[in-house]
Amino acid sequence: MRSSSFLAAASIVLAAPAFAHHSDAALDMDAVVAFEGTVTEFAWRNPHAYFTVETMDERGEPVEWSIELSAPVVLFRAGWTRSTVKPGDEVTVVARPMRDGRPGAAYVNITLPDGSRLGRVDPTD
Repeated sequence: MRSSSFLAAASIVLAAPAFAHHSDAALDMDAVVAFEGTVTEFAWRNPHAYFTVETMDERGEPVEWSIELSAPVVLFRAGWTRSTVKPGDEVTVVARPMRDGRPGAAYVNITLPDGSRLGRVDPTD
């Protein structure tokens, strides 16, 4: 009985961070932004890979967007490698933006310099 109680308590404590980690609360999941720009960084790491893209705002000022991706293992299964994008690549990004207007978003799809596209074709999926 005692070991069952310990296992139940340990399961709850260890599972709590997993629930908190996957919140989309900061993102506007009903909106989609699309922009062209230059990759400035690509980080292939856990728990989520990300890349940054420099683009211009409506005033012609540079803006650097940080785009969060899935975990590398998920990306690999979807056709990504650690060299899919490189600094200097000109790309088109479709993503779900931050609610507060900061230049950050969650990846929906990307069009690479060779014209190929990775990610969901229909951003409403």
